[in-house]
Amino acid sequence: MEMIQIVGIGLIVAILTLVLKEHKPLFAFLLVTVTGIYIFLFLLGKIAAVLDVLEQLSSLTNINVMFLKTILKIIGIAYIAEFGAQIVRDSGLESVASKIELAGKVLIMVMAIPIITVIIETVVKLLPA
Repeated sequence: MEMIQIVGIGLIVAILTLVLKEHKPLFAFLLVTVTGIYIFLFLLGKIAAVLDVLEQLSSLTNINVMFLKTILKIIGIAYIAEFGAQIVRDSGLESVASKIELAGKVLIMVMAIPIITVIIETVVKLLPA
């Protein structure tokens, strides 16, 4: 049911944006941006529920919480970078959108270093001396 609401909002905003774009392009851009933020806020409760389940599973399986938090931060960076790039791309600034995506990729790489380090250390321990 929630997906129908989101699609309905998206269709209404798409129609309004097409009408507004010809007369007031700034309002069309603002409408699209506000709608994107609204949908994101609408989904925050769902995201929080997923995070709670993942934290419970990690505590049950004795997985280091640092790894889980790092992976969740990486996923968050990816979503935020994509969302920001799409909004900027909607305003016609492809080059800025590309820079946002690049920044997201670099930040993901930086965040992944501790996990990569542990993986490499584990592989080295498994190799015969």
